[in-house]
Amino acid sequence: MSSADPKAVEARCVRLNAKAENAAGIAPRVEPHTLARGPNDLLIEVKAAAVNPSDVKAATGLMAYAIFPRTPGRDYAGVVIDGPAGTMGREVFGSSGDLGIRRDGTHASHLVVESDAVVEKPKTVSWEEAAGIGVPFVTAMEGFRRAGIPKPGETVLVFGANGKVGQAAVQIATWQGARVIGVVRKAEPYEGHTNASIEVIDASATDVATRLREVTDGKGADIVFNTVGDPYFQAAHKSLALRGRQILIAAIDRIVQFNILEFYRGQHTYVGIDTLGLSSIATGAVLRDLGPGFASGHLKPFPIKANAVYPLERAKEAYVAVAGSSRDRVILKP
Repeated sequence: MSSADPKAVEARCVRLNAKAENAAGIAPRVEPHTLARGPNDLLIEVKAAAVNPSDVKAATGLMAYAIFPRTPGRDYAGVVIDGPAGTMGREVFGSSGDLGIRRDGTHASHLVVESDAVVEKPKTVSWEEAAGIGVPFVTAMEGFRRAGIPKPGETVLVFGANGKVGQAAVQIATWQGARVIGVVRKAEPYEGHTNASIEVIDASATDVATRLREVTDGKGADIVFNTVGDPYFQAAHKSLALRGRQILIAAIDRIVQFNILEFYRGQHTYVGIDTLGLSSIATGAVLRDLGPGFASGHLKPFPIKANAVYPLERAKEAYVAVAGSSRDRVILKP
């Protein structure tokens, strides 16, 4: 197959025909759709696709720019079955800010995506694991790319350390040699992979900023990765070192009290990350920065439980599981 002769394929796609009132009201149907690629696109046979909270939010109308009808899904892993010369048979994975939201996505048997959007799947990683890397690792890495990649000798404080983005941030920061301290909302150990031992602060029992100053000889954190948002905004702010950077990716209540004097006297930087604003190609560039970490084993995909893998026909159950804030990485398998 050459790029001059793209083939079309009849794909089985999960379709959302209209906005739902809530997660329970999401009514996905599996329908056939003919997919054909453009000259610089790849046609991928999807082996596994993850379900993210943003997929469910978009289905319930929380993203005004989400189109209907559409096939949801941002993360994927699969095999290239048609594309420009030299791409056939490649085992790839990827993610996106626009797939599944502004155009048809990954919850399907096949996917069309730009050649530059994909990265090679490491041989040591299963299809389901590769499909689960996407959004959490892209969010964590894009935060560090914008705020400054952690360096040895720097302290990184991660709020929501046991969430998927939190775990990805801990992995990346310890891979880079930084000291990492995690914050959890109740007494529990850190549950993810790490490349160095990390201290965990239980926010329900300890004042986070006070404890952080104690363990950093008063200095504070060079980077605060706040995966939760406003509930931890003040604690994060109080934890920042001189010229510290706070990364924000989420909010429950949108408005926070903000001490401008402390902000400029501390020479702080606040970095906002919205991976929905990244195109498939921009997302691919972020994933390529992570590739060496997965290849070396410093970064590990999230473990996938057998009971968190669903066929396309059970997509509704998968969406409901994610809406119920399941801690498992939920996967659809065509």
